[in-house]
Amino acid sequence: VDKGGQLLSFLLSHCEQGRPYPPPRAIGAKLDMVAAAMSKPSYKIILGSASMARRRILAEMGYEFTVMTADIDEKSIRKDKPEELVMALAEAKADAIIARLLNTGQLQNDTDMTLLITADTVVVYKGVVREKPTSEEEAREFIKGYSGSHAAVVGSVLVTNLTTGSRRVTWERAEVYFHEIPDEIIDSLIEEGITFKVAGGLMLEHPLTLPFVEAVIGNSDTVMGLPTALTQQFIDEVLQPLKP
Repeated sequence: VDKGGQLLSFLLSHCEQGRPYPPPRAIGAKLDMVAAAMSKPSYKIILGSASMARRRILAEMGYEFTVMTADIDEKSIRKDKPEELVMALAEAKADAIIARLLNTGQLQNDTDMTLLITADTVVVYKGVVREKPTSEEEAREFIKGYSGSHAAVVGSVLVTNLTTGSRRVTWERAEVYFHEIPDEIIDSLIEEGITFKVAGGLMLEHPLTLPFVEAVIGNSDTVMGLPTALTQQFIDEVLQPLKP
């Protein structure tokens, strides 16, 4: 895909979703990411996530990729700190996907360099980690808590070079402040079912949610599931030759 086409797609996605037109700095950053993606040597990318938001973000960065899901029991992995938890979950997802690739012989038979990207996100509200809600009652409790208040989003990204074994992982944090969220909006979100698919039960970029977001302190792509700057940095780093 040419650079102009990637930039046009980036701009149109903002318009179609009702987001503000991106400032020149954001457009310049997008051009830099697309140019970086186009200048790299030939390699493949696997996104280890079922998240539509992560797929969109990675595509907007200018990359083509395939998708695999880890299908792990996330509740079985516990850590005291949210930062440790999201990194441990990203690593567990990567390890599960790598094991599947090895069992099916895909890694051994693949001559192309392959990168695997995994990530995880949790919401922290009043010091308590919130993952995906498991019931309507829990989803309603989550969203009502955010109404007129704020929550932190902690997200991780892990990039693994499956050819060399090189791996980079870290986390990033953002704060989201909300206006009062009406009960009818909460009802609609729960009825639609989107609340059960995202950490903390609230998708920031959803058309029903976005009008009630007062401010985001930090990177909005971290809130949506994939911190772009860190992802690009790690892709660049794991592509470097290993030092002897």
